[in-house]
Amino acid sequence: MPPHPDSNLHPAATGPAASIVAAHSSPAPLKLYSGWFCPFVQCVWSVLEEKQIPYQYIEVNPYNKPPSLLALNPRGLVPTLEAPNGKPLYESNVVCEFLEEAYADCGARLLPEDAYERARCRIWMDYCSSRIVPAFHRFLQWQPPAGAGDAEGGSAADGLAIVREEFLKTLKDFAAEMLTTTGSSSGPFFLGTQPSLVDFVIAPWIVRLWVFDTFKQPGGLGIPAAGEGGADEAVWERLRVWKAAIEERPSVRDTLSEREHYLPIYKRYADDTAMSELAKASRKGRGVP
Repeated sequence: MPPHPDSNLHPAATGPAASIVAAHSSPAPLKLYSGWFCPFVQCVWSVLEEKQIPYQYIEVNPYNKPPSLLALNPRGLVPTLEAPNGKPLYESNVVCEFLEEAYADCGARLLPEDAYERARCRIWMDYCSSRIVPAFHRFLQWQPPAGAGDAEGGSAADGLAIVREEFLKTLKDFAAEMLTTTGSSSGPFFLGTQPSLVDFVIAPWIVRLWVFDTFKQPGGLGIPAAGEGGADEAVWERLRVWKAAIEERPSVRDTLSEREHYLPIYKRYADDTAMSELAKASRKGRGVP
């Protein structure tokens, strides 16, 4: 059988993430089956780091699935967590909530004690997964109509502008929620001064926003610069504050590898040739698989 078209990946984490991998290479009851490049992995990985939960990091290539991964998760996807009882868990949001509940005594709490606020966090965690992430990938994977030449350049640019605006609206609506909610209006995080699971489940896509300025020109990402947001400047400024805080949070910043190794991965997405399950779902107009 020929190798999966996305299987030729850099084999290991680099940069700050490599140091964390090395520190968690020894056997431990809690095991994270991981791919250094995967944003869904980074959701879980950053929560493990934020709460300082002891774990073992196990690097796998989900496009060349080892038997150890398939024994836990028949789909062979990462992240997959092997709990201390040997039982598997997967789906990144589910795993993040498990870590918050099962390791409540580790580090800071990442969901509120108040039942209403906890439910509201779950609404916005779902919003991140069901709205922001699919819109991110529709924008990144968008291609001009087949056969479009110079004469059709205007329509191609219009198409790119539409998917860009769709994505930016998801970010703007998210920022508007933060701006109007007591306790988080000044931030910097979704709930206020301390990060929550809401921040961590979307952080990996926020720290990858550079892909649009790299691959989707003209126009790039398109978030207005400071002072240029017009009537919505306050909303955009809240987004900028939040984005800067996420990018500098050590548990997020230090679970990233060097950008050069992400470039070939995201070029395949930008060219719409990637064959991950998420890329295939986005191509068919579906949400996160």
